[in-house]
Amino acid sequence: MSKNENSMSATGSTETVNRVDARAIWQEAIDKARLREASFSTLSSDELQSLYGPEDVDIDYDRDLGYPGQFPFTRGVHPSMYRGRLWTMRQFAGFGSAAQTNERFKFLLEHGQTGLSTAFDFPTLMGYDSDDEHSLGEVGQVGVAISSLDDMSTLFDGIPMGEVSTSMTINGPAPIMLAFYIAAAERQGVDRSELRGTIQNDILKEYQAQHAWLVAPEPALRMITDMMSYCADHVPHWNTISISGYHIREAGSTAAQELAFTLANGMEYVRRGVAAGMDVDSFAPRLSFFFDSHLDFFEEICKFRAARRIWARKLRDQFGAKDPRSWMVRFHTQTAGVSLTAQQPENNIVRTAFEALAAVLGGTQSLHTNSMDETLSLPTEKAVKIALRTQQIIAEETEVAHVTDPLAGSYFIEAQTNRLEQEAEAYFEEIESRGGVVPAIESGFFQKEIHLSAVKYQRQLESGEKHVVGINCYVEDDEGPSIDIHRIDAAVEEEQHARLKDLRSRRDPVGVERELAAVRAACSDGGNLLERFIAAAHADCTLGEISQVLREEFGHFKEPSIL
Repeated sequence: MSKNENSMSATGSTETVNRVDARAIWQEAIDKARLREASFSTLSSDELQSLYGPEDVDIDYDRDLGYPGQFPFTRGVHPSMYRGRLWTMRQFAGFGSAAQTNERFKFLLEHGQTGLSTAFDFPTLMGYDSDDEHSLGEVGQVGVAISSLDDMSTLFDGIPMGEVSTSMTINGPAPIMLAFYIAAAERQGVDRSELRGTIQNDILKEYQAQHAWLVAPEPALRMITDMMSYCADHVPHWNTISISGYHIREAGSTAAQELAFTLANGMEYVRRGVAAGMDVDSFAPRLSFFFDSHLDFFEEICKFRAARRIWARKLRDQFGAKDPRSWMVRFHTQTAGVSLTAQQPENNIVRTAFEALAAVLGGTQSLHTNSMDETLSLPTEKAVKIALRTQQIIAEETEVAHVTDPLAGSYFIEAQTNRLEQEAEAYFEEIESRGGVVPAIESGFFQKEIHLSAVKYQRQLESGEKHVVGINCYVEDDEGPSIDIHRIDAAVEEEQHARLKDLRSRRDPVGVERELAAVRAACSDGGNLLERFIAAAHADCTLGEISQVLREEFGHFKEPSIL
């Protein structure tokens, strides 16, 4: 600053020097300045200028920003934003048995959480029952084990399903899990029309990044349009897809790739819904999004703002949506799990706090904050309470929720929002040139792009170009865990086996076979599969049994080689 001031005083006062000359003088001072050795780039490796000014931004307020709650929603989807209602604090929870997770749900609700978010174990995510040979050693380990309607009913025992908003993070078997949820609500006496929540159900990103699918892309998309159609008529408050950039980012993508690939997937779901005969405004308002909030504080805020603007323009101008609700990107955010470190795990509290603050300043509708111990195990109650308190401190003590989009108009924020939009548009063109999302998946385009970004970042860490405290700088000698970790008892698997054995002994085998046959018939005759899954759930067909029918009827998907 002193160099800049000296240069200005030698030339004349700031009042008599025009802006172009003033910037040139400043640049000359910077060129002579001694700078610290560092990589002055975003987390995504985009080079950053040391200063941004009006000459770096091409922005038209009415066209590019507007007001909160108005097209193009860059500044937020609601006019009052957090002055009207705070974001939903929705901590991700699930481990062991349905009964154990039910206790954790109640613990979180008692401590101020305002929505439930369900994590499932690997067998459930892959469509296998807990007693399947593929499930050995994995039951309840990274989420809750749900194999039947009985399990789902236990999961929500004592929780009024007509009042609580529930999110479920599952994709390949998502239609079956939603069927279990609807059937469990009906057991409680709650009509399906009263249910509120979201199921992730984003199968396209599974082929791109997370790899938990049941069948090939085309039949998987058919099941999604069946859900969209059914829920539009019968479960009107349910978000049928949470289009997820989170897992794309966690797999190693850049912020621009997360933004572009997520919105490209969203547009593909819209195309499929329209192609299935639905009016875009009948289902688009129930689409929601799920983004990662990583450690590059400003880039993440700009990513969220760019997402709203891009989606609003695409839905209105490209797809002809007329309902303003169809133009809105409503999204859940989770702080970056991949940013957590096993070394010095208490540092993760600080990382999570900054990521959560970026999500709030970016205008999220709901938020999960990771616990400090999640890189070591499923979170303990102490760790998950600290994570929840992190959100509550942001909401109640920092005052950041008092003003909507407070960083708008910043030259840097607007320039980076524009950059991310432009990079996303370039990806849209590339995807279109490859025939669209599904052909690009089948050729391995998305997978390779994410892989190359992940490799680049890993090399930057190994070379020291990028710094992570406790990993390649400020390293301590004793790197053993300094906190208690949560372990799942092996008895959970034995208990699940016993529950399934008991279920199969008391259910009506004729009814089971009848409903599985109806599912099989619907696969070929075009009947609505979600409707059939709900009937199968009530007949006590298991997740694995229904999934096996789908695998047999629709076939498998073989991932392309990308190297």
